[in-house]
Amino acid sequence: MQAQIGDAVANGTEAAGPNAVVRWFGADFARLHPLLQDLHRRDGTLRGKVALWFGPGSSGAMGRRLARHLGIPDSAGQHDFRVDIRHDATGMAWDRRFDDGPPIRSRFSLTGRWPDGQWIEATDPLEMNLTVSVIDGGWYWRIVGARLRGVPMPLALLPRVDAYKRIEDGRYRFHVGFALPVVGEVFSYSGLLEADAHG
Repeated sequence: MQAQIGDAVANGTEAAGPNAVVRWFGADFARLHPLLQDLHRRDGTLRGKVALWFGPGSSGAMGRRLARHLGIPDSAGQHDFRVDIRHDATGMAWDRRFDDGPPIRSRFSLTGRWPDGQWIEATDPLEMNLTVSVIDGGWYWRIVGARLRGVPMPLALLPRVDAYKRIEDGRYRFHVGFALPVVGEVFSYSGLLEADAHG
């Protein structure tokens, strides 16, 4: 663990020590692709184009309704996308923005340690409990619980979330998809993003 802390400090983490993300993964932080490690050792911004997709017919109507509820545009096609990622001693904050729309703010707090610990994502009015798998250096989320306005939602009724970030050709593949029970996938957005230069 001391070696891991030393590596984090040498790569730009403040002298106070590694942030909550680095500490949560511990020595297994090294399982992430080096570009994902770099992104999460310090604050960063990813930007580019994402393709927003909605299912056909009634599934697409459900997807558009869910997207609007989450603050996401309800028009399919290419959209400008930016995510600002900030870390501190207790968690992580994301501000996502589609085109020139308002920011969609999420605050992540952490419990336990990888691989059994969880991330709690609060995006008013929804709060989700997530676990993380590391596959071929990529970061894959899995939803394991949720509350809507503080009321627990049965797992059987929750959307299935297919969300990950991984490295492809030196860029960040950012993908989020939602599927509903019985209906199947209702909408997704995905794109290859560039990281802003540090400093």
